[in-house]
Amino acid sequence: MAQRWCGGLKLSLMTFANASSNAGIPLLLVCLFACSSGPERQLDNAFVRYWPPAEGAQGLRLAVKDLIDMKGQVTSAGSEYLAKHSRPATVDAACLAIARERGVTLVGKTNLTEFAITVSGRNAFFGTPKNQQKGQGRLISGGSSSGSAVAVSAGHADVAFGTDTGGSIRVPAACCNIYGLKTTFGLVPTQGVFPISAKHLDTVGPMARDIPTLVQGMDLLQRGFAAQYAEAVSARPSARGIRVGRLYLAGTDARIDQSIDAALAAAKLRVIPLDESFRTKWLQAQRDGETIALGDAWTNDQAYADKPGVDRTTRLVLGQGERELAGGYAEAVKRKAAWQRELRRVFAKLDVIAVPTMQNLPPRAPRFGSGIVFEWLVFHSQNTMSVNLAGNPALAMPIAMPRVGKTAPMTSLQLIGPLRSEAELLNLGRIIAARP
Repeated sequence: MAQRWCGGLKLSLMTFANASSNAGIPLLLVCLFACSSGPERQLDNAFVRYWPPAEGAQGLRLAVKDLIDMKGQVTSAGSEYLAKHSRPATVDAACLAIARERGVTLVGKTNLTEFAITVSGRNAFFGTPKNQQKGQGRLISGGSSSGSAVAVSAGHADVAFGTDTGGSIRVPAACCNIYGLKTTFGLVPTQGVFPISAKHLDTVGPMARDIPTLVQGMDLLQRGFAAQYAEAVSARPSARGIRVGRLYLAGTDARIDQSIDAALAAAKLRVIPLDESFRTKWLQAQRDGETIALGDAWTNDQAYADKPGVDRTTRLVLGQGERELAGGYAEAVKRKAAWQRELRRVFAKLDVIAVPTMQNLPPRAPRFGSGIVFEWLVFHSQNTMSVNLAGNPALAMPIAMPRVGKTAPMTSLQLIGPLRSEAELLNLGRIIAARP
């Protein structure tokens, strides 16, 4: 039982109950034991399966989102139904190849929102990963890579792999005050990753508490990345000459915009505001990306919509995906190429685009679980989907805000670069993080 997740109580309670009746142990004690035992319950619900490193073990500790196949393990995709009915994977996902070759210590499979299609971080079956940031009540951990973000922020892993279809690495990174890298579409193989939008949007990327460790994580996903990063640092050791296009979006908390502007100014970057024409195209790309993500989620997950144990909110999101597929999906796909051309035009004149990862600070988690309205509110506070539609890489990094009483809130800056510019983005992240 020590290696079971608490959500596994639903899988094993009857077994324990039968055994306890023979031994004269009250069922209540069995329930208490099942809920309190197992290291996962003591690790902030970050994991669905956790393997404590051997005492004295050295080297990088890697956690892997349970959307990614690992040989011998069931890929739950955050779902009670799949956890109960799926067989263990027979081979690793392709993105684990380098980590396996190097003998990296794998510490577990991380929790996520069901089928990776909601964004608050909530998981009713495995337990919702607990954000470590202090706020007025428990803040959301963000989704869908909620467990990966919490595993890193709480120090249970040095690097965690997440997936990002519309912000699922960057949003939890923003909520949990860590770094998260959405990689160029197609750069990291997604074979063996449970699909949401494999043809258009899905990516795999690393999460970490600082840039050097994020570089190590990326070096486990792309061969030779550490050398690419070293070259980027050598080519641009300072902010001199780096041109940043600053995107301002209506509805953003003014304190977030001010804090990001202050960080860019402190790093001595050349900042150029982007115009209304680009903003209009960005917002259209945001809507198109949402339409494609929802439509593709329905295409891939419709078989589970009526299965026992599937969360009601998940069913409602899938139902919206069915409507999007029948509505504006085809037109959204057609506009994708024009948006990609627009970004190529912008990056001919600029090195990077800067925009808040989220328009608001992470909200408090609803006391009795999040419903569809709350999920939509969080979904529409993220500035991430346009990047997935284009396929470009983007880094989410924490930025300090002015103190409010005894609290020191943090927000998140999103840096977006040309295709395959991950090394340059991380170098710019290093420069900004090192500002006075």
